[in-house]
Amino acid sequence: MDYRWGIWLTASVVILYTLFGGFLAVSWTDFVQGTIMFIALILVPTVTIVNIGGVSETFGEIRSIDPNLLHVFQGTSVIGIISLLAWGLGYFGQPHIIVRFMAISSVKEMKTARRIGMSWMIFSTVGAMFTGLVGIAYFSLNGNPLGEKNAETVFIVLSKELFPALITGFLLAAILAAVMSTVASQLLVSASALTDDFYKQFIRPNASEKELVLVGRLGVLAIAIIALVLAFNPSDTILNLVGYAWAGFGAAFGPVILLSLYWKRMTKWGALAGMIAGTITVIVWDQIDRFAEVYEIIPGFIVGMIAVVIFSLLSVEPSKEMKEEFDQAVDKLT
Repeated sequence: MDYRWGIWLTASVVILYTLFGGFLAVSWTDFVQGTIMFIALILVPTVTIVNIGGVSETFGEIRSIDPNLLHVFQGTSVIGIISLLAWGLGYFGQPHIIVRFMAISSVKEMKTARRIGMSWMIFSTVGAMFTGLVGIAYFSLNGNPLGEKNAETVFIVLSKELFPALITGFLLAAILAAVMSTVASQLLVSASALTDDFYKQFIRPNASEKELVLVGRLGVLAIAIIALVLAFNPSDTILNLVGYAWAGFGAAFGPVILLSLYWKRMTKWGALAGMIAGTITVIVWDQIDRFAEVYEIIPGFIVGMIAVVIFSLLSVEPSKEMKEEFDQAVDKLT
């Protein structure tokens, strides 16, 4: 299928269930899609290892290619290690992840949700990492059809070569599941922000629920169209695009989220300054070639954090009522 037809088809499905099903539909589809991804990320590396001949044979082959591939701190620099670890900062600023915790039915369920969320992240990350590692060994023994430019397709090629057509279809659906899950969540969060934080606050404060629902749906449609236009120009690798967006979200919202949870002195002006400063820093840093090894979320997060603190201290202190509300929220969580 042509790339553009694939985009149209995937986007149409996501837009439909997001547009008419809302948060509930996105939550249920995320659960199903997450289950598919979980199974696929465990199944592909496991079957690949069995096909190679076992764990020792697989790691022996990897070691013969490059011993540094099996060492955490070798084969890279200190800056490279710090940049890799800095990916974790991005989680604090992902609105589509945070909104899941906001939708939890009660505070008592927070710990359970945290355990489930962390378990999923660990399994999916380890599964993805091992898919890449065992792929190196497999293609070393069987010929490498990928090349350096197509390394991101290792999951697809392994699925096609090692599994029957029916199972291959299921495994490839996991890739679509990952895409659709994130797209639907981002659409929903963006439309909600547009409706509640912009339209209701500045344009129609007295808007009815029916009107807000309509604006939200139009927002989903408008944002989806913009995303479609951008997607029709595949000018970069998926990893680079995801990394750039991850840094932008993390630097813009991460410091604000963290300080809003742990520092009652933070103000709206501090939050606004932090979001702007973090975003601009990521954009500027990405354009400086000599700093390319340093992941842009690091300076973005630091500058954003400093901006929140400085502008909060320079602006009017939050009211007594707001501080009391902050303390009450903390008491519920402790």
